[in-house]
Amino acid sequence: MTDEPLDLDRHRGMAAQKAVDLRRALTEAENHARELREREAVLEQRLLSSEAASWPEAAVKARYLLNLYAASLPEHDTRHRALIAAVLDDFARLTGDC
Repeated sequence: MTDEPLDLDRHRGMAAQKAVDLRRALTEAENHARELREREAVLEQRLLSSEAASWPEAAVKARYLLNLYAASLPEHDTRHRALIAAVLDDFARLTGDC
């Protein structure tokens, strides 16, 4: 008996290896999604916990909400998407973020 680990992936058939790869990719994607939700919750708590001290700070909060709304719009809703883009452009121009 040796102390070296056995590489089980080498001994699997192609179908089994693909299944393992898919499970690993799914687990990784689920972990990234969970981490993203946690970071979003922290950000939203920070946005809620402090009042904006200036218009640029208020624009940051509005940008976040507009981006959330835009992400929920159907692809064919080009009118609302264009309106959101125009407002975000206005924020960038007025806050000097151009």
